[in-house]
Amino acid sequence: MFNKSILMGRICNDLELKTTPSGVSVLSFRIAVERAYQAQGEERMTDFFNIVAWRSTAEFISKYFYKGRMILLEGELQTRQYQDKNGISQNVVELVVSSAHFSGEKKELGQANAQSAAAPNALPAQGQGCNDFVETGNDDDYPF
Repeated sequence: MFNKSILMGRICNDLELKTTPSGVSVLSFRIAVERAYQAQGEERMTDFFNIVAWRSTAEFISKYFYKGRMILLEGELQTRQYQDKNGISQNVVELVVSSAHFSGEKKELGQANAQSAAAPNALPAQGQGCNDFVETGNDDDYPF
């Protein structure tokens, strides 16, 4: 069986890293993902997904991402049940994150460049730090 999902969207809420009683980091949040199809004359529809990240992945996301920022997530879809405050059983579908990635959104590159000047130990923006890139020239030598 195979269960792998990839979602890219904007973080909907402020991120709050929590710790379980046993000391494990956990982060729960939602992302908004626009649908690819847009009917003529209508606004583009958006879907909202529940996300859960654990341990170092949760710490990474809480450190480098924030509300409104675009994020790319890989993981597995899982369902769980819980009792709401009225005692009614509720089903939830969540993406349990295995890895998170920067999306390279253009609008954020300017912010990242400004932040890197203020914080020299911050991660470089996409496209920086690749000065040693050399084009190979002929593609005929590659087996693909």
